[in-house]
Amino acid sequence: MHSSEAWISVSTPYVKPRKPGEPEAWAQEAADHGHVGTQQLLHVGEVQPPPQVAAALCGAPADPVALRRRLVLLDGQPVELVDSYYPTAIARGTRLADPRKIPGGAPTLLTTLGHGLHHVDEDVSVRLASAEESEILALQEPTPVLVLARTSSSRDGRPVEVSVMTMLPGRHLRYQLTIGHDDATTP
Repeated sequence: MHSSEAWISVSTPYVKPRKPGEPEAWAQEAADHGHVGTQQLLHVGEVQPPPQVAAALCGAPADPVALRRRLVLLDGQPVELVDSYYPTAIARGTRLADPRKIPGGAPTLLTTLGHGLHHVDEDVSVRLASAEESEILALQEPTPVLVLARTSSSRDGRPVEVSVMTMLPGRHLRYQLTIGHDDATTP
């Protein structure tokens, strides 16, 4: 993504279920800006998660989780590497554990499975890309990358997805929040 472009990205479309026939969130966002956004599925399988992912999913570090690793492309060029982790109790036997695209995306499937996303925590940091990330994202080493870690929980408070997005330098994140009060007694 070119840093000179005025492109404000918000997280909401990425965590809400999609309507039938609606394009995936990234494809829609890229098209809205005159580009082509695609994803390439690099890996699907059970792995031992990094410690921070195990902690976010409230599991023991040795407990396996399902991983979906995707390369996000803008006009055919890599812009982001996404690792999405799911508890195996939720993922096994579903499209989350299947090495093909999920119609409507993971939030849509999680909703269908009874684990609709209700609360999302995002953490943003900057670090140097690993050698593997540099290779996948076609970066010269050492290169700083922006890392967005998102933990999504269902209505009962159970964490059901942790996504770690490693983004190319030059990205600009701006958060837009709408604060609404559905309780008439709240000022």
